Amino acid sequence: MAPLEFLQSWYLARANGEWERTRGVTIETLDNSGWMVTIDLIETPLQDRSMPPIRQDRSPGDWLVCRVERNQFLGQGDGRKLGAILEIFQNWADAAAKVE
Repeated sequence: MAPLEFLQSWYLARANGEWERTRGVTIETLDNSGWMVTIDLIETPLQDRSMPPIRQDRSPGDWLVCRVERNQFLGQGDGRKLGAILEIFQNWADAAAKVE
């Protein structure tokens, strides 16, 4: 499944009339021509799970940082990294589901 389709399915599986009112997924642009993705993990199977931080600094225009902090998946990257950020979330979520 493609990362965007995975995120849509993951979100819809949590949307129960309550969760999405106070939690959710945010995709924003940054002032440095980049992306920021925040995915709330509270009240999901990923709550309280850790993830090793991922940092790729190839150049000022080619970078990516993903981590889990305070029960949120946080991903940031340059303007070409939205798909990569979503793929990192998908891979981590899939791996965590296999551990359960």
